[in-house]
Amino acid sequence: MRLQILPAICLCVGLWLAPPALAGRSCDAEQPPKAATIERGLTLAERTLVALDASGARVVILARAGQDLSPYGLRYSHLGFAYRQPDGQGGYVWRVLHKLNQCGTPDASIYRQGLGEFFMDDLWRYEAAWAVPTPEVQERLLVLLQDTPRATRLHSKPYSLVSYAWATKYQQSNQWALETLAAAMEPSTDSRERAQAWLKFKGYTPTTLKIGPLTRLGARATKANVAFDDHPNEKRFSDRIETITVDSVFSWLQRAQLAGAPVQLAL
Repeated sequence: MRLQILPAICLCVGLWLAPPALAGRSCDAEQPPKAATIERGLTLAERTLVALDASGARVVILARAGQDLSPYGLRYSHLGFAYRQPDGQGGYVWRVLHKLNQCGTPDASIYRQGLGEFFMDDLWRYEAAWAVPTPEVQERLLVLLQDTPRATRLHSKPYSLVSYAWATKYQQSNQWALETLAAAMEPSTDSRERAQAWLKFKGYTPTTLKIGPLTRLGARATKANVAFDDHPNEKRFSDRIETITVDSVFSWLQRAQLAGAPVQLAL
């Protein structure tokens, strides 16, 4: 295991507005992670760090593949903002700001982590992807991401893995990121409703998942972090679940000319 890379990728996590421990991991993961899992996560973080440094970017939209979503035609499960900041010693470090569900509960919090911690979960696939925003988008995001009140203004604690893209009852992780991007681009945004209005104006289209009633009922009955009651009845009862996914965000960023094509890095 290459422990010398730890300072560079900030394995030691700075948790902010969140309790420690199991965010983003299964609730039965009290046992320590396996050595192979740690090593692969750190290797992915190290290679991502090298690639981000080489890109010249100051902010990227960073994604990981924490779950197998291939039955829905999706590749990535979770995204956040990775940004570069001075380390106080003449250099700089990369931080990741993202939202995580807490151990399968109906709540979530915002985390500020290093690349090492971001990739430390037991990932489904050891692959990173990121989109580099335009210089203007990077500048606006960088200002917001380092301003704690602004960065958390649109955070909503109630969480559903499949929250409706155009509602505010719940908020999943990718939804928070996209609404926060809207707030960075339109500084007058002071509510989730206004952020969603901006996204609609800019042509964002959520992913439509085909989820039947038996699957919906089973998930709702057994998982505290899954709810469907914020979806319009006419869509929900026709098995159309519209939610925000990494794949749809990457496609929209490129289509709206807010970022380039996503870059992939796999072990």
